[in-house]
Amino acid sequence: MMSSTPLSRRLAGSAALAAVLGATGLSLGIASPALAVPAGGYGDLVAAVSPAVVYIEVTAKAQPTNMSGQLPEDLPEELRRQFERMMPEGEMPARQGLGSGFIISEDGKIVTNNHVVEGAETVTVKLADGRAFEATVIGSDPLTDVAVLQLDTEEPLPFVRFGKSDTMRAGDEVVAVGNPYGLGGTVTSGIVSALSRNINSGPYDDYIQTDAAINRGNSGGPLFNNAGEVIGMNTAIFSPDGGSVGIGFAVPSDLVQHIVADLSDDGMITRGWLGVQIKPMPEDIAQVLGYDTPRGAVIENVTPDSPAAKAGLMQGDIILSFNETAIAELRDLTRAVAATDPEAVVPVTVLHKGTEKTLDVTIGTLANPNA
Repeated sequence: MMSSTPLSRRLAGSAALAAVLGATGLSLGIASPALAVPAGGYGDLVAAVSPAVVYIEVTAKAQPTNMSGQLPEDLPEELRRQFERMMPEGEMPARQGLGSGFIISEDGKIVTNNHVVEGAETVTVKLADGRAFEATVIGSDPLTDVAVLQLDTEEPLPFVRFGKSDTMRAGDEVVAVGNPYGLGGTVTSGIVSALSRNINSGPYDDYIQTDAAINRGNSGGPLFNNAGEVIGMNTAIFSPDGGSVGIGFAVPSDLVQHIVADLSDDGMITRGWLGVQIKPMPEDIAQVLGYDTPRGAVIENVTPDSPAAKAGLMQGDIILSFNETAIAELRDLTRAVAATDPEAVVPVTVLHKGTEKTLDVTIGTLANPNA
């Protein structure tokens, strides 16, 4: 829970999905010039942004060690007593973890991964210049693995700017700064390997893939473009053994900014809700309909009294577009609905028994997982 690399996640067979990176910045920031990478390297860029990259130390609450309540009910009494003698009541030591983050406003607002601070009892943030501050978790979103912290200080602090992740291309150069293995102030570089990666870690996967080396403790750290702007929050790696093999994933800055703005308001995330269970279009159905490849989202079930039910969406309908956004795969619909304000009325085009029709749907509010 407190490790910045939750290796319990699995990706593609036995490979571990080790969450390791990720914070991002909001608002204006360190006056980092639009730096083109010189032949000499990234020195100027790193000098400009490093003061706003922080190292996060987390202490989790101690957990009880009494396991007797977890023994089978039908266990013979003599064996039960033996087990209870072997497992005395008490508490495990408080757990500690490390991660990274970055300051996004002069008053000390910080972005990091939810998994870095989840379950934290205390959060200490250390700056590159050696200063340390206690931090409060303003809010977090497990579904996108984004958390926002606030430092307890009146000192003006350095901060970084967000860039536009939707302008990045495969092959663009990037720089990661973070706290791998507690070493602090570590810089790695690479390129954008791919965009819009789905690694099956959650419903809103849309990662930037990079070959910049990221490791345990980098979780919550920033991924910079050549202008010194944050274009991603390093969050996970694909690895058979927990170490970097050149396949890392960052939450795009465009998504991070949206989540940060929502959390900064009241510590909660507000998402739209449609009220359908969906599945991909089967290949044979796509062929019958004359599509080159499957498209849309097939409705498996409609929740009673949901926005979808009230609008007339039915089981078997195929959602082709939502609010004028074409639905090529399931996550297109998931992200589009989540990004829609509750109570908004949006057009939804479906294929109903072979005929296209458009329905107006009044979007509801998705229940908050932290509520």
